Amino acid sequence: MTAAYWVVAAPLALFYLYAGGLKAVRSRAQLLPMMAWVDSTPMPTVRALGTVELLGAAGLVLPPLTGIAPAAALAAAVGFVLLQIGATGVHLRRGDRRIGLNAALLLAAVVAVPLATTWL
Repeated sequence: MTAAYWVVAAPLALFYLYAGGLKAVRSRAQLLPMMAWVDSTPMPTVRALGTVELLGAAGLVLPPLTGIAPAAALAAAVGFVLLQIGATGVHLRRGDRRIGLNAALLLAAVVAVPLATTWL
């Protein structure tokens, strides 16, 4: 189970580290070409989402590595499931049917949830 967790959690954490970092530091104009939804979202909300993604990425990786607060890995995985459900809703509400990446991230997070119980 440990190897399976890392196969799923490591790429998921890397994705959210990258995406969260972009949302946390880039301007609206820099984000618009890759994230059309930011045009109608207040920048403090975009920054907050970026921060949540960065913290979630840390939550997937650090607790299993350190043995400190191992339930945080489970909380991070569940949080990413909820995040992607919300993100998919935003895309669909905006009429954007390109939700393949959201579906893949949702699937990876759903798989990570039971695997994250390894450390409980």
